[in-house]
Amino acid sequence: MRKDDIPYIKECMSIVDNKFIETYFYSALNSQIENNESVNQVYYTIATEANEYMGTTCLKNIDITEGTAEFFIVVRNCAMGKGYAWHGMAETLKNAFDNMGLERIYWCVEKKNLRAIRFFTKHGFNMLDEDVPKNILTVYKQPNDYVWFAVLKGDDYLNEALSKGDVAGCKIIRIKTIPTIEAGELSYFEVNNDIDFEIKRIYYISKVPEGVRRGFHAHKQLKQLLFCPYGKIQLILENDRVREEITLSDPSIGIVINSTTWREMLWMQKDSVLVVAASDFYDANDYIRDYNEFKNYIKKNN
Repeated sequence: MRKDDIPYIKECMSIVDNKFIETYFYSALNSQIENNESVNQVYYTIATEANEYMGTTCLKNIDITEGTAEFFIVVRNCAMGKGYAWHGMAETLKNAFDNMGLERIYWCVEKKNLRAIRFFTKHGFNMLDEDVPKNILTVYKQPNDYVWFAVLKGDDYLNEALSKGDVAGCKIIRIKTIPTIEAGELSYFEVNNDIDFEIKRIYYISKVPEGVRRGFHAHKQLKQLLFCPYGKIQLILENDRVREEITLSDPSIGIVINSTTWREMLWMQKDSVLVVAASDFYDANDYIRDYNEFKNYIKKNN
């Protein structure tokens, strides 16, 4: 961070519609630049390849003993919607977990800042109802005015599968997950809110040796949500246009498989578990188990 970046930082802070956050962040940053202080906070510059300042990320209230810190980001108007914010955030989190030894990162957004909330939820970050460390909460006079987020070390926040959006026309979804400090994570999905069909049957496949392939079928009408709560499973999916694959290894990532989609599953890790929520009861007549029959069926019906 350089002194000649300060005018651009002021420009960024003029965007923040919260005088408390603006004063708290800017005064701390200015003190670090002027006095070369680091204390319990670290600042990073987001810049273009031409070294033009685009924004700032920050890790503050760093507690090495507890392995926690608070994250903050602000970008210039001209940088919004161009990927700078996500790149800066991803690099900051990576450094926090890989190089600083931190375990949990928290941050907050004003409840009225819908744009920021959409940004964080789009990238799959989880809202918190509790478990925000006291050393972070005490800085805020009205903590209930904010939506709190968190990411834990080991979370797949860079999940490439989610960024695809769909595989062979099948929608990839983020299963809602609530993290806690000491008690793991709770994940859930809801009919109508997360998937567009009623669930009539749930089953799971387990105790499969590594390297085994299953599936090799399609359905005429059935829709399914698949996810992998443990292990690593590769799905190969094919519709009337493309044949694509996705690896399920994050329990918070699921894929909704449409009818008339051919699927094959490869167990890439021993004892991986595949859970399936289906739109109807078992019906042997709904299966297409021959690949050539599948190709003829979709050609005739599409």
